[in-house]
Amino acid sequence: MAPGTGTLKATVTWLECTEPPRRLPALPVNVHATLLRVNRIPLHFYRYLYWRIGRKWHWVYRLRMKDAELSAIVHDEKTEIRVLSIDGAPAGMFELHRTDDATMSLVYFGLMEQARGRGLGKWFLGQAMMAAWNHPITRLTVSTNTLDHPAALPLYQKMGFSPFSQSEALIRPLTNKELLGIMQAD
Repeated sequence: MAPGTGTLKATVTWLECTEPPRRLPALPVNVHATLLRVNRIPLHFYRYLYWRIGRKWHWVYRLRMKDAELSAIVHDEKTEIRVLSIDGAPAGMFELHRTDDATMSLVYFGLMEQARGRGLGKWFLGQAMMAAWNHPITRLTVSTNTLDHPAALPLYQKMGFSPFSQSEALIRPLTNKELLGIMQAD
């Protein structure tokens, strides 16, 4: 916590990958998973996924957006969202965004609490990477920060990403009033 500000300090690491993975990790045994691309995701469902996946890691930015602002991002033709379900229930998501002709960004990637610790992270990241590399790109980027899951940075590097930049950030956690507003929204 930054003294007297109510904000959290984080170091953001930007990583890039310039070629698709040579081998994709296998889905763990006895896991019944589906991964579906969601076109025009309903905003309430997007917010639910975002909150359930990112609340422990201080994903707050998109929760503070008004509907029109959020819709402009997640419904943009350059954005692709895939939802992971385990045994028929939502368990994770990833969001890709085409930043330019040659670059795709893995904007959000994560698993819900009930899906963590089951060996899915590496497989799921492989699926996200292949979804990105199915487009004619030469570079895939992702960022993580020191407030994220401790395995995030090592996982990205294990899957072929290399750091290219770092910066400092301040994250303002949601207030109780903001949380209540999110729960009461449609």
